Amino acid sequence: MSPIVKRIPNDQELPAKADVVVIGGGIIGATAAFFLAERGLSVALVEKGYVGCEQSSRNWGWCRRQNRDARELPLSGIALQAWDEFAAKIGEDVGFRRCGLLYATDNPRQLAEWEAWRETARQFNVNTKVLSAKEAAATIPANGRRWVGGVHSIDDGKGEPAIAAPTIAYGARKFGATIHQECAAQGLDLVNGAVAGVITEKGTIRTQAVLCAGGAWTSMFCRQHGVVFPQASVRQTALRTRPTKDLGEAIYTPDCALTRRLDGSYTLAISGRAMLDITPQGIRYARWFMPMFMKRLKAVQFGIGKSFLQGPEAFGSLNTSKPSAFERMRVLDPPPSRRTIAAILKRVIEQFPALAGVEIADSWGAYVDFTPDAVPVISPADRVKGLYLAAGGSGHGFGLGPGIGRLAADLVANDTPCVDPTPFRLSRLVDGSKVKVGAI
Repeated sequence: MSPIVKRIPNDQELPAKADVVVIGGGIIGATAAFFLAERGLSVALVEKGYVGCEQSSRNWGWCRRQNRDARELPLSGIALQAWDEFAAKIGEDVGFRRCGLLYATDNPRQLAEWEAWRETARQFNVNTKVLSAKEAAATIPANGRRWVGGVHSIDDGKGEPAIAAPTIAYGARKFGATIHQECAAQGLDLVNGAVAGVITEKGTIRTQAVLCAGGAWTSMFCRQHGVVFPQASVRQTALRTRPTKDLGEAIYTPDCALTRRLDGSYTLAISGRAMLDITPQGIRYARWFMPMFMKRLKAVQFGIGKSFLQGPEAFGSLNTSKPSAFERMRVLDPPPSRRTIAAILKRVIEQFPALAGVEIADSWGAYVDFTPDAVPVISPADRVKGLYLAAGGSGHGFGLGPGIGRLAADLVANDTPCVDPTPFRLSRLVDGSKVKVGAI
């Protein structure tokens, strides 16, 4: 079952031309469209389904600097500032709250990693506090667990996944952007190796600049034009309760994570548990991703399902057939894992008995797209002039999304980048550079 996402109206008429076409209406595409339109460029945002329909509405909603890889920390500061400013700029609530995030653990090794990260935090002025065992127990009282310590990331917060991307895209429209949902981008019109337009199912938009922010679909889209983007997706499961008792705003423990939504419900999930579907694209890039999967994922199940033959990792690009793969699957909506749902509920209720008997409103599956080093790609595509990529959020994409969108907008508009773009260049993944897997 898909989460219920805020719907925004369409612009019915496709523009003949635009300064920039943004492909993909997730949090990255929406924020990039916003920042491009805000600086006066004409922008067309095209989305094969509806804005926010895939991973951007299916995540925890955490917007954090805590425990980030050092390469992402400058960008995470840009992201949090943007989250703070959207409501005033748009005139609507995007659901962001600086509530702080709480972590507790009974694993001494995990606590040692959090404590070691404080040195990184100091370099980037991150406001974080390591909690003693007593403080962790008082902050996150959990049945039958004896925490060795924890972390309070004081200035971090949470967004509302069901409304964020649509509201920000709607804000881009206030600056002149046009929004085209159920309008799949099929490919690029290239002239002498440079972008001359975007071919959509509803017609061609003439442009010399394209930002592909297609989430899990990005590698497939780029491959048809000779651009290699190593990308892998893991299938995860989360659920949402009905409004219930207030246990806190955002809580992480080794067994589960709880995020309180604006209506008093909770999103519940387990960190690090995922299904890795065996697919043609997955086989193609398997050796590139093994170090990252070994480090990042605690419990991985392998399986072969429908995604072997359809979806973003299926055989070939499939775009030579009509309708395209992007039209055949408007919304990437994998089923949730029943086993994982049962495990989430069991763990949450064991630790937090106050939630015993809580009603489940819905549950869903999602594909989280990763890069081999778990750091996003925000970069020009070397082989195609005028094509830019912003994808590979690697489980950080929602909270970091406005930072990714802002940097992508800077690159596309040829403005001074808000942060050094070097760590996010696509070429690092394909030129033989040593891969350093990012922090969780």
